Amino acid sequence: MTTKRVEGERRDHKVFIYALSTCGWCKKTKRFLRDNGVEYEYMDVDTGTIEEKRAAIEHLKEKGAPLAFPVIIVDDDRIISGFKQDAIREALGL
Repeated sequence: MTTKRVEGERRDHKVFIYALSTCGWCKKTKRFLRDNGVEYEYMDVDTGTIEEKRAAIEHLKEKGAPLAFPVIIVDDDRIISGFKQDAIREALGL
């Protein structure tokens, strides 16, 4: 899976985002994390290969996550669907 890493000073949680390159809420989520100095990885699902898209969808299904974007996965177990600042702040201790 092709992922990208955004460096940040806050590395106390593993943060991964499944996003779409054209999604406004996905962009807001990335900007929010970046503005708060949170390191994260992400995949823009719509720009991946067919195999990568299938793998991403399968991973989201295995996690019980909705197929709506963005999906933020914190520490491999907490799932936040959509741009929900309060939930993101709570999950990351911001």
